[in-house]
Amino acid sequence: MTSRLQRLGIVLVLFGIAFVAAGGYTFVKTQEGAKSLQAFSAAQNVKLAYNDQGQLTDHGKTEDATAIMSLLVNDWGYPVNTADLNPNDPVVNTASEYMYQMATITYHTLHAATTVTIPADVVVDGKVVTAAGDYQFTNTGKYWTGFDRTNPVEGAARDKVWTGTALALIGTLGVGTVTATALQMGFAIGALFALVGGLVVLTGLGLVWATRAATEKVKAPAFQRSMNPA
Repeated sequence: MTSRLQRLGIVLVLFGIAFVAAGGYTFVKTQEGAKSLQAFSAAQNVKLAYNDQGQLTDHGKTEDATAIMSLLVNDWGYPVNTADLNPNDPVVNTASEYMYQMATITYHTLHAATTVTIPADVVVDGKVVTAAGDYQFTNTGKYWTGFDRTNPVEGAARDKVWTGTALALIGTLGVGTVTATALQMGFAIGALFALVGGLVVLTGLGLVWATRAATEKVKAPAFQRSMNPA
């Protein structure tokens, strides 16, 4: 029985070492991904703006930054990690910073203004529903799918407000958010592998130590009390 437990301990040690190695490999590969994301962020040189008090600003205004954060936290329900928002490292390279930048572009798009030109009268059932001319249009918080395309002015304004550039930037920032989040999960998984492996190694070594101690005790010579002659 003792020898079986000892062999089990050795097997556990081997499995534990494999888990620790897997954790180390996961950490190394995740670190490579993190360096690549950092290089990508640095190449773009997209930075968040802060004032002298370390508060987020947008075009110099903290009020607009507060409204953007409200959109991100309250409307989208994103759990912002305030530790990611570092005035000393304004380059957008963390999940919360990517999401905030995405919210910034979206916020300005949701409140963008543009001029729509209707080249000719729009006639429906013999009636002019929209006369030819220039119209000022201000978005009132409508996303791409929220525009009424049956309205000539609103339908024409959609492409002017939700431009291809805005949609492309939002898509790119979304990829950055997912990548940064996946890297965080990668580090967590690597640490979990290493922790489990360390515990398994300790358990295996404990079994080997305990069974060896028991074996040595069994093999130790037994001393009998000698009887002194009368």
